[in-house]
Amino acid sequence: MQVLIVDDNPIALDLLEHTLKRSGYDVIATDNGRDALDILWQGSCQLVVADWEMPEMSGIELCRGIRSSGFMNYIYVILLTTRRDASDSIEGMTAGADDLMLKPFQPSELTLRVRTGERLLGLETRDLLIFVLAKLAESRDNDSGTHLERVRMYSRVIAEHLARQPKFSDQVNADFVRLIYLTSPLHDIGKVAVPDSVLLKPSALTREEFELMKSHTTHGAETLDAALHEFPAARYLQMARDIAASHHEWYDGSGYPAGLSGNDIPLCGRIVALADVYDALTSKRVYKDILTHEKARSIVIKARGTHFDPDVVDAFTANEDRFLAIKRALAAAAPPAKQQDHHEIVNV
Repeated sequence: MQVLIVDDNPIALDLLEHTLKRSGYDVIATDNGRDALDILWQGSCQLVVADWEMPEMSGIELCRGIRSSGFMNYIYVILLTTRRDASDSIEGMTAGADDLMLKPFQPSELTLRVRTGERLLGLETRDLLIFVLAKLAESRDNDSGTHLERVRMYSRVIAEHLARQPKFSDQVNADFVRLIYLTSPLHDIGKVAVPDSVLLKPSALTREEFELMKSHTTHGAETLDAALHEFPAARYLQMARDIAASHHEWYDGSGYPAGLSGNDIPLCGRIVALADVYDALTSKRVYKDILTHEKARSIVIKARGTHFDPDVVDAFTANEDRFLAIKRALAAAAPPAKQQDHHEIVNV
């Protein structure tokens, strides 16, 4: 594995490089945070060891830059610091650090911390398999090639914003953010149980057909409940189940399948509800043209407190620039779009 080390002190940088190379790692070294972000955009590193105190861009600012940049792969960050107060640890973790290590450090401890990060990043193999399953389910539907990618990145942006709000401090942390990014692509996995005659119908659905379409929420939840029965400690399965079951619930209680309202709807479902609808509004469907961001924004805001959780809408409006950046980046990388027909309710 390749490790990026960042420290403006040349002696400390040499010590880091020597320790990690001796432990078998490839190392890229730089003395400032801005260059570190440029290196990360090249896609060769997923593990960063950075000093807290640096001119131009501190380690804290580097963490925030990494978490706000929308990298496709997760970046694991270890911050080195001489700060020992609990408030400093909280500040570092809130900024997005995965681990904090006091300086001066023992080389063996550094190696152990890096190996822990490497092991956690290895879980992305699991993440990839989950995403492949979601793509397989999506392949039965004529959706655009990057719908799932957009929804999971929009969901992560909203969750990251909520994590900074005191109201959600006991619900949303770095683990929640990672889990919603991992599991949100499974929101429509229940569509594998919807007949092709309904799922792929190019015209309006009858009432009976729409009831069949709506059943994808319960089918998805039942499938994931079965997995949870076998692996009850798997938190990602619980979140995936909650999202599948609740992403079509409305904040005012008029959604489906259970007619839940307000905080009775799992927070992850309330987040994915907005991400999914925003993507539907701003994507091509056979029954509608693409809406501009401005038009989609006005529809979402109008549905604040009816379809959508007001706090989730506020997180969206506070991060519109990131939504647009994600949409542009994935549009540039997307294959030619297919005809699409999700029969989603988007006239909020």
